[in-house]
Amino acid sequence: MSLRKYLKAMTNAQSIEELWDMHTRKMAEYGFDRLLYGYTRYRSGTSLGDPEDFIVLTNHSPAYTDVFMGEGLYFHAPMVKWVLDNEGACSWNILPKMMESGTLSEAERRVVDFNLSLDVRAGYTVSFKSISPRSKGAIALTAQADICQDDVDALWERHGDDLIVMNNVAHLKIMTLPYSGAGRSLTKRQREALEWVGDGKTMQDIALLMGLTPATVEKHLRLAREALNVETTAQAVLKAALQNQMFVIEV
Repeated sequence: MSLRKYLKAMTNAQSIEELWDMHTRKMAEYGFDRLLYGYTRYRSGTSLGDPEDFIVLTNHSPAYTDVFMGEGLYFHAPMVKWVLDNEGACSWNILPKMMESGTLSEAERRVVDFNLSLDVRAGYTVSFKSISPRSKGAIALTAQADICQDDVDALWERHGDDLIVMNNVAHLKIMTLPYSGAGRSLTKRQREALEWVGDGKTMQDIALLMGLTPATVEKHLRLAREALNVETTAQAVLKAALQNQMFVIEV
């Protein structure tokens, strides 16, 4: 599939699952058989926000993700720190240089050693341009275990611009698709009630519009708050909007 046809297919994807399957298969054609995409809208100071609010997509094995993500190893990863301070693409050839110069902390060295133990040793990281001070997105492209970093750098020299375009488009498309994260997806009634709240309707208005009692509307809103793991309905409206779970066209 040509680059143009691939980009067209990707922008027409109707779900994150469809897009991610398409993207992992395309990146594998270039030798990147393991991807880890992450995005947060809740960055502040030294915190990336609650991990339950991250968008995380990966085809790494559970043996990797259970430790790297589940045990919070990512927070000390040198390339994650690079992502927070930079935009663009970066070769992993900087890691041995950092180790040789003694600039890595003990925690960072443990991350590098863990990666090497699972053949996460060669690749590139793409840090996407942020749309706000609180947002940050990036993708780590891990090369096949039998590909060395010099070969990856040579490949990037030839195809780097195309790879950056494809990953940027994938990132932008992901941000338009519904994603419930670690929480539960909203039901049709919960979403409808939140949409009317977002439109500024009162509880009585919403009950009339939905053909329900005010008590039943409040029940739907309470369940929506629980599903989104927030305390107030205003927070639920904001979070549902950020996750593209409101005002969506059902397909």
